[in-house]
Amino acid sequence: MVRQPLTPEQIEAGRRLGALLRQARAGRELADVARAAGISPETLRKIETGRLPSPGFGTIICLSEALNLPVQVLADTWRGTDLPLEAVG
Repeated sequence: MVRQPLTPEQIEAGRRLGALLRQARAGRELADVARAAGISPETLRKIETGRLPSPGFGTIICLSEALNLPVQVLADTWRGTDLPLEAVG
Protein backbone atom coordinates (compact mmCIF):
# COMPACT_ATOMS: atom_id res chain seq x y z
CA MET A 1 0.00 0.00 0.00
CA VAL A 2 1.32 3.43 -0.95
CA ARG A 3 0.66 6.22 1.49
CA GLN A 4 -0.63 9.42 -0.08
CA PRO A 5 1.42 12.54 0.64
CA LEU A 6 -0.07 14.87 3.18
CA THR A 7 -1.80 17.97 1.92
CA PRO A 8 -0.67 21.44 3.00
CA GLU A 9 -3.84 21.62 5.11
CA GLN A 10 -2.94 18.40 6.94
CA ILE A 11 0.58 19.66 7.56
CA GLU A 12 -0.78 22.90 9.01
CA ALA A 13 -3.24 20.90 11.15
CA GLY A 14 -0.29 18.97 12.57
CA ARG A 15 1.47 22.21 13.43
CA ARG A 16 -1.60 23.47 15.29
CA LEU A 17 -1.86 20.19 17.19
CA GLY A 18 1.83 20.28 18.09
CA ALA A 19 1.58 23.84 19.36
CA LEU A 20 -1.39 22.92 21.55
CA LEU A 21 0.45 19.93 23.00
CA ARG A 22 3.52 22.04 23.79
CA GLN A 23 1.31 24.63 25.47
CA ALA A 24 -0.57 21.98 27.47
CA ARG A 25 2.69 20.33 28.53
CA ALA A 26 3.77 23.71 29.95
CA GLY A 27 6.50 23.10 32.54
CA ARG A 28 6.41 19.32 32.39
CA GLU A 29 9.39 17.54 30.87
CA LEU A 30 8.82 16.11 27.42
CA ALA A 31 10.14 12.71 28.54
CA ASP A 32 7.72 12.62 31.49
CA VAL A 33 4.70 13.33 29.30
CA ALA A 34 5.86 10.83 26.68
CA ARG A 35 6.29 8.15 29.36
CA ALA A 36 2.83 8.89 30.78
CA ALA A 37 1.35 8.58 27.29
CA GLY A 38 3.25 5.37 26.56
CA ILE A 39 5.16 6.81 23.59
CA SER A 40 8.79 7.61 23.01
CA PRO A 41 10.11 11.10 23.68
CA GLU A 42 11.16 11.25 20.01
CA THR A 43 7.59 10.55 18.88
CA LEU A 44 6.26 13.32 21.11
CA ARG A 45 8.99 15.66 19.87
CA LYS A 46 7.98 14.90 16.26
CA ILE A 47 4.31 15.54 17.02
CA GLU A 48 5.05 18.79 18.86
CA THR A 49 7.25 20.10 16.04
CA GLY A 50 4.80 19.13 13.30
CA ARG A 51 7.10 16.50 11.78
CA LEU A 52 4.45 13.87 12.58
CA PRO A 53 1.32 15.84 11.65
CA SER A 54 -1.10 12.93 11.65
CA PRO A 55 -0.44 10.75 14.73
CA GLY A 56 -2.41 7.57 15.33
CA PHE A 57 -5.72 7.62 17.17
CA GLY A 58 -4.34 5.64 20.12
CA THR A 59 -1.48 8.10 20.47
CA ILE A 60 -3.92 11.01 20.59
CA ILE A 61 -6.04 9.27 23.23
CA CYS A 62 -2.98 8.58 25.39
CA LEU A 63 -1.71 12.16 25.05
CA SER A 64 -5.18 13.43 25.91
CA GLU A 65 -5.10 11.42 29.12
CA ALA A 66 -1.49 12.28 29.99
CA LEU A 67 -2.13 16.01 29.54
CA ASN A 68 -5.66 15.97 30.96
CA LEU A 69 -7.02 17.46 27.73
CA PRO A 70 -10.38 16.44 26.31
CA VAL A 71 -10.02 14.55 23.03
CA GLN A 72 -12.52 16.97 21.50
CA VAL A 73 -10.12 19.85 22.13
CA LEU A 74 -7.38 17.99 20.27
CA ALA A 75 -9.75 17.19 17.40
CA ASP A 76 -10.99 20.79 17.18
CA THR A 77 -7.42 22.08 17.17
CA TRP A 78 -6.44 19.70 14.39
CA ARG A 79 -9.49 20.85 12.39
CA GLY A 80 -8.80 24.52 13.08
CA THR A 81 -12.06 25.06 14.95
CA ASP A 82 -10.42 25.31 18.35
CA LEU A 83 -10.69 27.69 21.24
CA PRO A 84 -7.61 29.00 23.03
CA LEU A 85 -6.42 26.54 25.69
CA GLU A 86 -7.17 29.10 28.41
CA ALA A 87 -10.86 28.99 27.42
CA VAL A 88 -11.00 25.22 27.83
CA GLY A 89 -10.06 24.81 31.32
